[in-house]
Amino acid sequence: MPTPGRAFHALVLGGDTVMSDVRVNLCEPCPDPVRPPSNEAPGPDLQSPQPAGHPSSADASPSPCAETNGLLSLPWEMVTHIASYLPAQCVSTVLPKVCQTLGNLEKDSSAWQLRARRLIGSQAGFPVGPREDFDWPTACLEMEQLIICWKGRAQLLAGQAQKEEEESNQVRQQQQAGEDRVAGEEGQDGGREAEVEGAGVAVQEAAYGAGEEMEVVIEDGDGEMQPIEGEDQPETLREHLNERVENIVALIEEERDHRMLFGVNGEDGALNHQENLADPGNLGNGRQGEMEQSPPCRSPSPPPALECITIPTNHIASVNSVLLVGGEGKVCATASRDWNVKLWDLQAGSTGTLLHTLGGQDALHTHRGWVWCLASRGSLLASGCFDSSVRLWDLQAGGAVGGLIRTDSAVLCLSCQTDVLLAGTLNKTITMWDTRAASPVVKSLCLHGNAVMCLAADDKYIISGGKDRTVAVYDRRADKVLKKLRLTSYLRSMSYSGSEVWAGDSNGMLYSFSMQAGTLETLSKFDVGHTAMVTGVHRSHGSLYTCSSDRTVKVHIPCAPPKTLCTLHHQVGVSGLSVDAGVFAVATGDVCVDVWRPRK
Repeated sequence: MPTPGRAFHALVLGGDTVMSDVRVNLCEPCPDPVRPPSNEAPGPDLQSPQPAGHPSSADASPSPCAETNGLLSLPWEMVTHIASYLPAQCVSTVLPKVCQTLGNLEKDSSAWQLRARRLIGSQAGFPVGPREDFDWPTACLEMEQLIICWKGRAQLLAGQAQKEEEESNQVRQQQQAGEDRVAGEEGQDGGREAEVEGAGVAVQEAAYGAGEEMEVVIEDGDGEMQPIEGEDQPETLREHLNERVENIVALIEEERDHRMLFGVNGEDGALNHQENLADPGNLGNGRQGEMEQSPPCRSPSPPPALECITIPTNHIASVNSVLLVGGEGKVCATASRDWNVKLWDLQAGSTGTLLHTLGGQDALHTHRGWVWCLASRGSLLASGCFDSSVRLWDLQAGGAVGGLIRTDSAVLCLSCQTDVLLAGTLNKTITMWDTRAASPVVKSLCLHGNAVMCLAADDKYIISGGKDRTVAVYDRRADKVLKKLRLTSYLRSMSYSGSEVWAGDSNGMLYSFSMQAGTLETLSKFDVGHTAMVTGVHRSHGSLYTCSSDRTVKVHIPCAPPKTLCTLHHQVGVSGLSVDAGVFAVATGDVCVDVWRPRK
């Protein structure tokens, strides 16, 4: 009889034939089924058949299992435990099509919590914020996808780093062996010199007697033997021998350097090294024997789940902000210190294709200063600039100009909602505009004593962080400040979704807050390994991305403490990030943008 594990494993394969076989397996008699304890909470009725007239779900094509024995006669806790070993995608899409009872797994919060515990571990807290109304299925789906994509990428990066370290160690060992060989040859030459000197003295005393003079000759540059005259014959001879030894050592070192750089046959060293690795015959007879005795290479590993493309943005200054727009991660907007905003089609070409440089045909630049931030909602794109303006762009019209809004100072952060556009400025204010109205300005708020560095909002509240090291919560409907928190450092980036707020500060620390009914509470402060300002953060139910001016980007599971899956290193400080539909874009701090996306 098929075991429960095999029956569930068959469900993953999908297909009408497989699911038909599984239904038969599920209902086969099962000897000595495990019975639930009498005091357990009542769960779904797994044994009694459904009424004949019971309406079936649109997703559940087969009828409920009517047999009282088999896999479904096991306690519900055991069924959920077995199902936790299936991919979350299978539980959400496949099991409801097998039978209605298994379809209940998708609705069982305890089953998803068990899965999350298996993914994260029992020591970490999840979710960090309130558990009420938490979307467990979405969180588990995102976590599994994140682990598949980024844990494999971390292992690949670790393997590359280990390989580079091994190659570096091998080069150092070769250099050390060469130095030891030269030192040994010098020692042998010195021994031979002392031996010759001692033998010469003995021969001189034997042939001429002690105190007798001996004519000493040396070889000149033309190969002729010339006598050494004068009283300093031994000293002259010693100097000549030392000169000969130094010449020999110089020749040996030159030969060693020549072999290291060009190989034995005078070919290029790096190319020759690659050829040696590819063909053991190129390594000489001795080395060839070593290669023949080494174990055979393993089969190549499968390609990683992610691919990375680098967009050469054609900006002539650093990219300050990057934003994925339009849904599904197909279009990327880049904002730069060269005063321009560009739109890129990520689906065209191997490195993306430029769609538009915003600003119109007659405009030389998008703005008249550094473009510092971007925000979008639907077809609307907003760009904030140091020239004290916010410009609006219509994405459906090919990036056409949608409007110009003047501010009182440089715009440092933006948030775009369905009914309002928010801008935080250097002059301590948050300005609100209704972009649908003829007179767009709604009001200006002064919630901080210094520049507004970051903000997030929904249809009820505005949350902002100022350089005065405060965090403020403003109730849009009641038109009042609900709460203000003071921190030890100011927040530079913020992400708000559900009932959780995550923010990165100027010292590289990560904060988590709970947000319920307008009450903002500090939950935890985490050190995730950043050593400088956290310039970007994105949190969803099952993923957490951070970037920093310390030149790193980190991917985490959003638990307490965050579980870091992968760290990406860059040449310069990273200035921003954006995540949409599994696509991850990073403004690398120079004129390029890296985009990570699922491999097709």
